[in-house]
Order: sequence, then structure tokens, then C-alpha cells
Amino acid sequence: MNSFDWLSHMGIPEVDRFDIVEVKFKGGRKEYFRNVDHQTYTTGDPVVVDVPNGHHIGYVSLQGELVRLQMQKRKVKNDDNILRIYRVANQKDLDKWEEARNREIPTLYRAKQIIDEIDLKMKLSDVEYQADNSKATFYYSADDRVDFRELIKILASEFKIRVEMRQISLRQEAGRIGGIGVCGRELCCSTWIHDFKSVSTSAARYQNLSLNPSKLSGQCGRLKCCLNYELETYMTALKDIPNVDKPLQTEAGTAKLQKTDIFRRLMWFSYNNDNNWFSVDCDRVSEIIAQNKEGKKPFDLQHDTAFEGEENNTKSNSDLEALDKKFSTTTTKKKKKKKKKPKLQGSADQPAQPNQQPQRNKPQQQPKSEGRPPRDKQQQGRPSKKRRNPEQADSSPRNQEAKKPQDKRPQDKKPNRPQRQGMESKALGNQPDKPKESKKKKFPPRNKGKNNNKGDNTNE
Repeated sequence: MNSFDWLSHMGIPEVDRFDIVEVKFKGGRKEYFRNVDHQTYTTGDPVVVDVPNGHHIGYVSLQGELVRLQMQKRKVKNDDNILRIYRVANQKDLDKWEEARNREIPTLYRAKQIIDEIDLKMKLSDVEYQADNSKATFYYSADDRVDFRELIKILASEFKIRVEMRQISLRQEAGRIGGIGVCGRELCCSTWIHDFKSVSTSAARYQNLSLNPSKLSGQCGRLKCCLNYELETYMTALKDIPNVDKPLQTEAGTAKLQKTDIFRRLMWFSYNNDNNWFSVDCDRVSEIIAQNKEGKKPFDLQHDTAFEGEENNTKSNSDLEALDKKFSTTTTKKKKKKKKKPKLQGSADQPAQPNQQPQRNKPQQQPKSEGRPPRDKQQQGRPSKKRRNPEQADSSPRNQEAKKPQDKRPQDKKPNRPQRQGMESKALGNQPDKPKESKKKKFPPRNKGKNNNKGDNTNE
């Protein structure tokens, strides 16, 4: 990511144009070079620059008056130590540079193997070849001082180049490797941060952040640099907030501090560790502290007298009550939708179905069958899901004789429970008391359904 030139649209005289250009190299490393020939460059142009013992290729990242400000910020002096820019890189320079860059990954793997063989306590993170393929810089990180004189000899004889070892910190290592932070953007250390400042846990305490190491640490394993971005704003806001060292004494009870909103200047207290929190303005908290020092106790956190406190007791947790109303409305809507479903099934416009339970409990439709001729005998032999009432049975003598033994049974069972007629007749056959036989021959009740079907065929 290049630096944004916010002065590019402004017409600055070319005579007073600053002649130093900022050039960016691999891993976000930026250096300054002098434009001796006063050539015109644009941001992103590859240029060949002068380096000790050779030349290197980088990209133009910034030029103009902003370079002067960056040099003042980094405390870089504008003297003869600043090297020059040769020219814009041509295709031949870029091809040679590409060949040198292709050697970086195999060199990194082989150098790590050599470090393990020598048993040095260091971590090699990156390798950068110079564009003329004459020098390689090895970036490493270590906790203690490392004697790598033997390592340099092995690397120089292995790769036939000049070797430079450069120690970097863990944050610089993360900046060279790069990555995406938890905010979703590219790491600040790999884009624009170059001067790393120390970050302490007190910065998280002032901002009321939870002291969770997994959330406060970055990819480098250290505390995030962004903890210092808003620290000054929080420090200025904390000047107007009173310091509560001990619980506040009121007639309603001791109030303990639970939470502080720095920018809204609100402080939440609870009586005797109760779950109900009461929001109090910072000015009111300072008044209560002054009254407690004098030995006085107010009625509660909001008012000094009992008469004033009886009016606005319900306005303590306005934010929490708003959330409760929000979720309560959603639950009532869902319940209303569930109540509408059984109303549609029980409507009077739908046709009657034998499997529905509401129609089983309708005794008004059954008396209509009295006085009507009996239905087909085939239907009587089938198992019916609804058990008919014995008072509403057919008036034929044959059916009356078959159903007389049913009166001896206890009537504790539910009338709406379905039961087969064949099972009833089987149970009746085992009883010792049988009705008197009529003149006509009666078939056994077990084959009642089959005989009825035969009678239907003969009648046809």
C-alpha cells in the first residue's frame, strides 16, 4: 500500500519542487534518494537507485513536499549521505531482478536447515536479494545475542554471494510478512507504521477494555499498536469523571460502581450487589461523594429527600427497558401467528372428515339416524373408527339381540374410543350367559362380517 499524496491536486511551482523521492522496497522498507537529474516520476514507477556496492530496484511511493515532512518526522537529515536515483528501470533490469527474486525462497529454506544444524537460537524470517544479484540480506529475530560468524561463512560459501545479517523485532517481522488484522484491514505495521512505540496494559484499563491477552495481542504476539491511537482522547475525557474509591452511602443502601461510560459521562451503580443498575450523572456522583465526606447520606442516588425519590423510581434502567420492549414485541407477534392456525382448521366452511377430533364430540348429528333404515351390511362388518352409542343403534331385532350382552359391561371406557366389532363379538362368545336363539338360524359373531357380505351377494 502506497502513501496517499494529499497535495497532488494542488498546483505547486516546479521551481521550488523538493528534489528527494521516497522509494519503497520489499517488506514495506522505505528509503530516500535524491533526484539529481530532475526527472519526472509518477507513483509506482520502478526506478534503479544507488546502494553501497551495487544498485537496487524499488518503486516510487511519495514525492514532493510531503517527502520533506516525512523526513522531518523520521529525523532524516538532508545532506550528502542521501544517494541518487539513476533512471527508470527498463525491461532488462526487471528481468535480472526477477531472476534474483526467484532465489529467495530456496535460499530461505536452505538457510533454516543450516541454522538447525549449527543449533543457533534464532528465527530466520525473510531473505532479500539485491537487484544486481550480488548481495543477500537475511532478516532474523532472537531473544538474546547470537554469534553468527560461523553461519555467515557457511552461507557465503553455499550461495556464492555477500551476506548481511540484520536483526529485527517481532513487530517488524510481522510487518515484513504482512497479513490481515481483526479489523479486516491490512496490518498497520506493514503499511504505514515505522516507528514502533511501547504499549502497556494501562492503555487498555483507561479505555475500559477487558484484559484478555488473546484479544489485546496482535499477530506478532505483542500488544496491539492500535491501543495507543485513542488513548489521548480517553485521558482527556477521564479528567471530568470523579474517582470512586469506595461505595457510596445512601439511605436506600450502599451503592457500588459497576460500569462507567466515559464519553456519555454516566456511571452505573447497584444497591448491595443487586442486578438492577441505576445510571447516575458524573456531577451527581461528585455531589454524593462530597456529602459522604461531610457525614450526610442522601435518600438515594437520584434525590436527596424521600419525596423526590417516589416520583421517578422507574427511570433507572431506560436502556435495558428499551431492549426488553423490543424483544417482548417480537415474542407476542410469534404467539399470535401460532393461534391463527387452529382457527383455520376448525372453520365451518370446511367439509366434515371422519379423522378429525372436533367432529367426534358432536352428538347432535347422530340422532338423525333414528328411524332410518340400516346401512349396508358390508359397512357394519368393517372396523369403524367411531364407536356408536348403543341407544342410537338400528331398530332391527337381529341387531338388538346381538347388542344385549354389551349392557352387562362396565361403562367406564370413553365412548369415542375406536374398537373393532369383531373383537367385541369374540368377547361376547366367551360369556356363559347367552341370549335365547330365535327361530332363524344365527351365525356366530366371529364371522359376522363375512356372512353379511354373503347375504349381500344373495340379495343381489
